[in-house]
Amino acid sequence: MDQQFWDDQYRSRDQLFSGNPNGVLVTEVTGMTPGEALDVGCGEGGDALWLARQGWQVTGVDISQVAVDRAARIAAAEGIENVRFAQLDLTSAAPAAGAYDLVTMQYLALPVESGEAPLRGLLAAVAPGGTLLVGTHDLADLPPRKGDETFDPAAFHDVARSLAALLDDDWTVVVDESRLRTAPAPEGTPHVHDVVLRARRAA
Repeated sequence: MDQQFWDDQYRSRDQLFSGNPNGVLVTEVTGMTPGEALDVGCGEGGDALWLARQGWQVTGVDISQVAVDRAARIAAAEGIENVRFAQLDLTSAAPAAGAYDLVTMQYLALPVESGEAPLRGLLAAVAPGGTLLVGTHDLADLPPRKGDETFDPAAFHDVARSLAALLDDDWTVVVDESRLRTAPAPEGTPHVHDVVLRARRAA
């Protein structure tokens, strides 16, 4: 699942995702005071554009150049100026440290072989007093894996759990739970629950 893989995925359709913001983001961020936000794995920009409409100054990053180009075109067409998009591969580069009041990642695919460095880079991006927000599929929803399946969930970080394990005394965990999805999962997928992690960095 490198840049070429995701570029090909986005090229395969005019629109890969719904364009709606993820339910975890809306639930957890509504009512927060807007500031600087980083949307990691932004795809076609649904979450980043929603944040911008709420008054946040948003940077959306994704491994796919095709995705961020598409998101930028949508923002331009809608006249949304407080959002920018950039290609970023977390396995080889980190976001700016201490720069964001909110760092959000929804269903981010991050290979285990990349180690802890990308995860620590994401934590470092949160400004003092800022919020880390992660939503992931609850792997407990997955049926037992068959031997002939090519996709192995174990090859990817369970990002919410992996980040939770790295939090130290500099962090206060506000939410750490599995909950029912706010919207049905895409057709053909078994995901019923989201794992949600929201933590606040000390000021």
